[in-house]
Amino acid sequence: MRVIKLTMSLLLLLILTACPGSKDDGSVIDPIGDPGSVNLVFPENNSECTEGAAVGDSQSTITFQWEAAQNANSYEVNLKNLENGDTQKTESNTNDVDITLKSNTPYEWYVVSRSSNSEVAPASAKWKFYNAGAGVLNYAPFPAAAVNPKRGESIAATTSVTLEWQGDDVDNDIAEFEVLFGTIATPDTSIGATVQSSIATNIVSGQTYYWQVITKDKAGNTSQSEIFSFKIQ
Repeated sequence: MRVIKLTMSLLLLLILTACPGSKDDGSVIDPIGDPGSVNLVFPENNSECTEGAAVGDSQSTITFQWEAAQNANSYEVNLKNLENGDTQKTESNTNDVDITLKSNTPYEWYVVSRSSNSEVAPASAKWKFYNAGAGVLNYAPFPAAAVNPKRGESIAATTSVTLEWQGDDVDNDIAEFEVLFGTIATPDTSIGATVQSSIATNIVSGQTYYWQVITKDKAGNTSQSEIFSFKIQ
């Protein structure tokens, strides 16, 4: 009898342990995996986009395209107007979406992949393009992007620094870069013009410096970068 009772107790314990729903921590979701970052397709990087459908005299609608991520079920297209810094976001459940933008304007764009089963939301590379408009024969350069020092970077005490940036132009006719530099938030002192993408300047420890790059092309078009800053320890 004792053996029978012991056997019954063991069977009951096994049944309770294996019983579905015996846990009180909710159902377990079988994750499909994190969405990977996507490869952008169109508009192409550093290109002149002429395939938009005109919307009035000052806008056009562009179909943005990117490669689908295996585990993503939605995407967020991020756009930045490189002339005034305005940004906008557009959601899409497919790997393309139509967006209406200002004509004759440079933009930067990238895509964030999202999955309902993951908190990870990787971003793609950032591409730049010029949304072309009717009658434009030569386009202004893209605003330069800071390379070194990085935006807001704090660097070790030193007496000089080499400012580096990246400049691009649809027409590939950049003539020179002029650099404004100083300790005021809106620098207005030119430290020189160069055909290179870097320039050296003297600095003092303990100061915060601000700099801006004006890009000029051979047709006389110009663009101004954002104002970058860095601090010397």
